[in-house]
Amino acid sequence: MAESYPTLLAGQRITASLLRSMQPQVGRKTADTSITASTTPVADPHITFNVEAGAVYTWVGWVKYDGATGGDILLTFTAPSGALGEWAGHGAGITVIGAQSTPTLETDTVRTNGYMQRTESNDVTQSRSFGALGVGNALTVFLKGTLRVASTAGTFALSWAQNASNATATTLYTDSYISLQRIA
Repeated sequence: MAESYPTLLAGQRITASLLRSMQPQVGRKTADTSITASTTPVADPHITFNVEAGAVYTWVGWVKYDGATGGDILLTFTAPSGALGEWAGHGAGITVIGAQSTPTLETDTVRTNGYMQRTESNDVTQSRSFGALGVGNALTVFLKGTLRVASTAGTFALSWAQNASNATATTLYTDSYISLQRIA
């Protein structure tokens, strides 16, 4: 049976608070954020949520970034103690290979490169790296996942850093977002 939150009962009074609890929370970047020469993930200042003890959430999102080819980007999530779940990010792998390589990959419209696509399933707080093509060549990662909060409420946030320390900044761009929906 499909899950939903909250469970509405016959005769229950519909309040603004009840209706708000049924809506997804959206964390959207309202400004670019850059990280330079650091591989220590930090919570993004815009994509952060308060989550309830015992709750179950699903999320979807999209992030746009660029950075030095050698710096790349590392994405992970912070969650309250004891939280479980899974996430996947569909984006360029660290190895960006030439279109003339064997096997040949799709040629990008900006550059003659192809991308190895990352599609692994990850534990909710496990990190994953994604490739970069250099400043001015933005890439994206589509995100989705689940979060099962244990007995401790707290903060759920997208955390990120450079995958390899680089003097050229890695930037996460305005309008990147995650939409978090409580389902139980």
